Amino acid sequence: MQYETTSATQTPALAVERNKVLRNTYMMLGLTMIPTIFGAFIGTSINLAFMAQNPIMSSLLMFGIMMGMLFGVTALRNSVWGIVALLGFTFVAGVFLGPILQVALHLRNGAQLIGLAAGGTGIIFFSLATIATVTKKDFSFMGKFLFIGLIMLIVASLANLFFQIPALSLTISAIAVMIFSAYILFDVSRIVNGGETNYVMATLSLYLDIYNLFIHLLNLLMAFSGERD
Repeated sequence: MQYETTSATQTPALAVERNKVLRNTYMMLGLTMIPTIFGAFIGTSINLAFMAQNPIMSSLLMFGIMMGMLFGVTALRNSVWGIVALLGFTFVAGVFLGPILQVALHLRNGAQLIGLAAGGTGIIFFSLATIATVTKKDFSFMGKFLFIGLIMLIVASLANLFFQIPALSLTISAIAVMIFSAYILFDVSRIVNGGETNYVMATLSLYLDIYNLFIHLLNLLMAFSGERD
């Protein structure tokens, strides 16, 4: 009986704590959009011709920088410097959007496609996040499959840096949209069900889902709807 009483008093406290983590995560996620947009503005304003001339080296360099910053955020996640590192990471991520945004803006309907990609990303995120939050269903069973899919996606993307096959690029983007959409369900579910209690790491996970979803949606839209001069 004592055990039942203790469990009953802990359950509301756990629910409050999880709601707090979810609330803080959404607030921080909204905040990360500011340095991302600022970084993207800078990325589209600077000359990135050297990246177009050296796509393999530049892509590997970008990947290395972002991985290093990800480790930095992870290492600092339990201090206020974790928030600083997270915002710094999202700024750099915004700058690295420069190349694809510049390509899009050279299309006649490029601005419209960027808006559609952003809107589509928002709709997918809010729809799936709502499903995970309202139903409170545990999607942790998806973790292993998603991780394997992500590794295969990274390997295919790195391979296509060398082969430069347009059809493979579109296939990768289509699969990536499905994988990162599923990751939104998985990551929000982890927060709702207490699998992730650090809002810095929760924000980082959801940010990466949204970031990659936007890039691959835009890539698909440019390929199928882009109007070239």
